[in-house]
Amino acid sequence: MTTAAIITLIIIVLAIILFATEALPIDLVAILILISLILTGVLTPQEGIKGFSNKATITVAFMFVLSAALLKTGALQVLAHRLSHLFRYKFNTGMLLMMLLIAVISAFINNTPIVAMFIPVVIQIAHTSGQDPSKMLIPLSFASIFGGMCTLIGTSTNILVSGIAEESGIDGISMFSMTPIAAILLVIGVAYMSILGIKLLPSNRSKKTLKKSFDFNQYITEIELLPGSNSVEVKIMDSELVKEFEMDIIEVKRNGETFTLPQGDFILNANDVLKVKCHVDKIKSLKGKAKSFSVSPLKIGEDDLTGKNSALVEMVITSSSEIHGKTLKELDFRRRYRAMPLAIKHRENIMQDDLYDIKLHAGDVILAEVKSHYIKTLKNKEAQQDAPFVLLSADHLTDFNKPKFITVVSLIFIMVSLAALNIIDILTGAIAAVTILVLTKVLKMKDVYKAINWKIIFLLAGALSLGLAIDKTELDIMIAQFMVNQLSPMGVIAVISGLYISTSLLTEIMSNNASAALMAPIAIAIATTLEASPIPFLITIMLAASATFMTPIGYQTNTMVYSAGQYRFKDFFKVGILLNLSFWLTSSFVIPWYFGLL
Repeated sequence: MTTAAIITLIIIVLAIILFATEALPIDLVAILILISLILTGVLTPQEGIKGFSNKATITVAFMFVLSAALLKTGALQVLAHRLSHLFRYKFNTGMLLMMLLIAVISAFINNTPIVAMFIPVVIQIAHTSGQDPSKMLIPLSFASIFGGMCTLIGTSTNILVSGIAEESGIDGISMFSMTPIAAILLVIGVAYMSILGIKLLPSNRSKKTLKKSFDFNQYITEIELLPGSNSVEVKIMDSELVKEFEMDIIEVKRNGETFTLPQGDFILNANDVLKVKCHVDKIKSLKGKAKSFSVSPLKIGEDDLTGKNSALVEMVITSSSEIHGKTLKELDFRRRYRAMPLAIKHRENIMQDDLYDIKLHAGDVILAEVKSHYIKTLKNKEAQQDAPFVLLSADHLTDFNKPKFITVVSLIFIMVSLAALNIIDILTGAIAAVTILVLTKVLKMKDVYKAINWKIIFLLAGALSLGLAIDKTELDIMIAQFMVNQLSPMGVIAVISGLYISTSLLTEIMSNNASAALMAPIAIAIATTLEASPIPFLITIMLAASATFMTPIGYQTNTMVYSAGQYRFKDFFKVGILLNLSFWLTSSFVIPWYFGLL
């Protein structure tokens, strides 16, 4: 093994550790991979940045824009809300149709914004139909994965593997090359979730109100500012309430007028009644200054905090969010989102102290009080491709724009048809479709820039550089020969099976795109060693890298529904392990049979 191969192997191991532990954001890990390969001399600078100009990277960027264009028409939200009527009378039928609907849409549109849009709708459907959201949200995520596997453009993973193949001089992966096998898996997946999977899902975890769920109300109280207090005629940001007692002033009542979520430069007056949030110990110490403040008894359970001018919302942080890895203080959360954080839920832990200093992660839920008039703005942010969060509260329906919907759907249909007939490649079609949408004023150029999920773009670029290093150092050949030597005596089914399970397990602990970039060169090398077509081996990678169900961290839509459904880590394993096994076994036999390898 050469020095370059050893260095590449070390970088791969370190990358897997960083991906699995989530010690750093995945896009930052990707950039670290890229720069490490360049600095160690494994790749030249030109080779290192080649991923940014790769056909797969550019195609994914423009597919994000097409997804955003369809969401902007409001059609999917209207469709989702109409589906809700069915759940009230026929829950099982509604679940089946919802999964099929999500799967079909996800086959042609990036599934992350689709799941983001459907999460609050599904929760509302659950409440109105008397069901538990935890019975519906994992099926939502899984259905989007089923559908994404079915076409070349259904997921960035498929486009990435196709791009790696083209870089290696391999043609033949068309729009629907994987569809026959993926369709079989789709049927198995939907049937499993409808019959058995839904029974394995937890229930009765979402019956609590927001206040009971977060259990934050013992930290809310009212105080009256007495004349002579050091905080009178002082800005909120400069008052001792904020500086010394670390309080958040949620509301100020003055002469019959209420000021909700006052800004930091709001000047306090004598006899103002303040609704504040802080630790109970701070309230106790405040009572010692009786000449300055009059502290009311703690109003546990008496005030729902949702006055005429504000509302409680739950904000689930998405995997592509700018919030991931930052604190509320770094984000300037209160000013940027016009929201007052009341509690943060991380996995199963609820935190109420020092909220502004807690580092946030994808899947965390922020409970916040937001000014009512700003809800629509937050919903608009949620509808963006790189949405920083998903709102679980507040109902807002985007107006359906039929002319724009027809334009977007027509362009997508034409693009897919021309690509399927090999008249144009998918990259040309995607760029052309986006250009027409801008020229017809369906989108503005600023919408194009906002729609691109740059976190995924950087991840793809870094993953592609890793794939290039594996190929350049011939590490792929060494791994391929080892796998072939160990598995080929048992037949090609064993080789496909070993390739699938290796990719699947890697995806459960790291990003699906990263595992695909790692395994695709190995798949090509295995095909070369066996003197077989690489297409079935590459499609094995595509399917295995997407079909991840056992953990909430393997696929970003799983992460999104993790906190929204109040799931535990073991819930994914319990419902997902049989699904993973069935997909693995089915693929191990169907892929060799379909491609004539037996």
